[in-house]
Amino acid sequence: MQKGLSRQKGNRLLKREYKTSQEEVDALKISWVKSSIVYGLILLIIGLTVILVFKVLNVGNIQAFLDAKNLVKDYGLVGIFFATIIAGTILPLGSPALVVAAASFGLNPALLALTAAAGFTIGMTVNYFLAYRLGRPYIVRKMKAEELEATTLLWNRRGWILYVFFGAIPILPVEFLALICGLLRANIRTFLVLSFTPRFMVFMLLAYFGEALGSWIGFI
Repeated sequence: MQKGLSRQKGNRLLKREYKTSQEEVDALKISWVKSSIVYGLILLIIGLTVILVFKVLNVGNIQAFLDAKNLVKDYGLVGIFFATIIAGTILPLGSPALVVAAASFGLNPALLALTAAAGFTIGMTVNYFLAYRLGRPYIVRKMKAEELEATTLLWNRRGWILYVFFGAIPILPVEFLALICGLLRANIRTFLVLSFTPRFMVFMLLAYFGEALGSWIGFI
């Protein structure tokens, strides 16, 4: 009898684990997640192509690129700050690509990462408070109702772990999760910390990669 109960309990646990893993897979099947991944991969392919072209053509010594380098050094941090604020909302400006490009022209990687993370966090906070104040009617204008329900279900099961995961992967649309946080009135302090920290780490890695890339191409 006890063996039978133990077997039933074990089966229930296995089913629960399978269901949980299936839900994690389903997170990538939500249309706004899939479209963001596709968009990110397309940008990656374009970026790699442009990098190879720049290297082959040795564009680092062309006057236009020297002028662009001086412009980035003078105004790059301000531009990155405002661009990442916009990117922190739901406008797909490609903030990771901007950070790599700016670093490749010689901006200080640490300062660049700090500026980009601060701007992105401000943009995310705008999303949070728009959803907080305007509620579900505002969000369903940004995503379909069924997508909102699926995302909310994932949030209820995974919470901040899901948020950090999306924040740490550049091509995943963490901006949409900021709307969910605002709708559900998640703790604002936790939201700010977990919006800034993963993106700062990502931007730091990308900035140093951009610096190395700029040196390889001949921009720096």
